[in-house]
Amino acid sequence: MAFDSRLLGGIGVSAAVVEAGNFVRAAGALGLAPCGVSRAVARLEARVGVRLLDRTPRAVSLTDEGRHFHAQAAPLLAELEEAASEAARSAHGVRGKLRVNVDPWFARLVLAPRLASSCSKTPPSSDAGRRIW
Repeated sequence: MAFDSRLLGGIGVSAAVVEAGNFVRAAGALGLAPCGVSRAVARLEARVGVRLLDRTPRAVSLTDEGRHFHAQAAPLLAELEEAASEAARSAHGVRGKLRVNVDPWFARLVLAPRLASSCSKTPPSSDAGRRIW
């Protein structure tokens, strides 16, 4: 099965429906119209080729296939959210190389004692072991 970007969106919407218990609450949580949520779930079901949710006027429940699908998809969605959060956090950190051209006397007596405290405040990067002098 080739990847379809709408598949990921549909999985997120179906997970919201499962967590909310109905389409209206899921739509409110996602900021979508209930008919949009219903269409997204229907497209996902068509893409997967199996009915995931049993719909009645009063309730929405998972089918056996839907329960299995949700059990596999929910942890993957959580990992994707964590990866996105981690990427966003790393964007705010200090990155790049710092090159300083100073007098050797100043480097030894003034800069070196302060360098250790500065390095302890900055998390190591992927090339932390590489020093350029």
